[in-house]
Amino acid sequence: MARLAVVGSNNIDLVAYLPRMPERGETLEATRFEMGPGGKGANQAVAAARLGSQVVMVSKIGDDIFGRNMLANLQEEKIDVRHVRVAPGTPNGIASILVDAAGENMIAIVKGANGHLMPDDIRLAEDALKACRIVLLQLEIPLETVYATIGFCTRSGCKVILNPAPAKAELNLRLLRGVDFLVPNRTELAMLSGMPTTAGEDIVAASRKLLQAGIATVITTLGADGVMLVEKEVVLHIPAVPVKAVDTTGAGDAFIGAFAHFHAEGKPVAEAVQLAAQYAALSVTRRGAQKSFATLATFDAFRSALPAKGQKGERLRPPKR
Repeated sequence: MARLAVVGSNNIDLVAYLPRMPERGETLEATRFEMGPGGKGANQAVAAARLGSQVVMVSKIGDDIFGRNMLANLQEEKIDVRHVRVAPGTPNGIASILVDAAGENMIAIVKGANGHLMPDDIRLAEDALKACRIVLLQLEIPLETVYATIGFCTRSGCKVILNPAPAKAELNLRLLRGVDFLVPNRTELAMLSGMPTTAGEDIVAASRKLLQAGIATVITTLGADGVMLVEKEVVLHIPAVPVKAVDTTGAGDAFIGAFAHFHAEGKPVAEAVQLAAQYAALSVTRRGAQKSFATLATFDAFRSALPAKGQKGERLRPPKR
């Protein structure tokens, strides 16, 4: 069984479904409201756990009913919560999410307890992290904690997956040299590289710039345009699985959790990316974030119904040296 760690956030998601996104200053009546567990860290942990990974969570929860609900949810998902601690006198993180009729979303987050996850918490969890093959990180926690975790993993030999979301212009690329897999979306790639990411060749060029900064692999999620994998000698475009999207909330987290699971199991990077893209596609056919994540059995049934043609991706020419 693959053993992973997630050092990251948890939020309560407050989701309103609308016929369209409101204009500035406009009030729209929502057609539906839902509340449930979320946060990029917890989402990625749940996706990997549902596929069968043994997951350790390092996080801070609020000193309120939302925090207690988050802890109960992680326990229900059979995630190791020994390093999930309460931030005294602090509310849990919150995500306010708008979803339109096409399944696209807009999200505003309040860090709450997530802002209290500090490097000292990483030091307390070092033994648990050392036992993991892969450690997942996102940017809904303080950057100093992200850097401290990368440094520890580099010294300890753990692989690191960093999802640079929400994007931060102040992210220090020099301190990301220990990252094995950087997994941005198109917007985040543009912000980190300072380059355009409109066309496929733009994405490859921007990814190569990050490789030159010392990151081993860049995997860019492109929504309906699929996924671009760029390594030193590999450029691979994997097309999106054609599905009817209901809600794209959490799709990126589904992809990352699934990629971590399959790669930690021993799948080659390209194969793990392909499987993760399929897993994320299944998630957008359901409402919500974590509740849209499939178990391994459900995912296997979904995959068996997919046409084989066009799912393995197109290997492009390696970048010139």
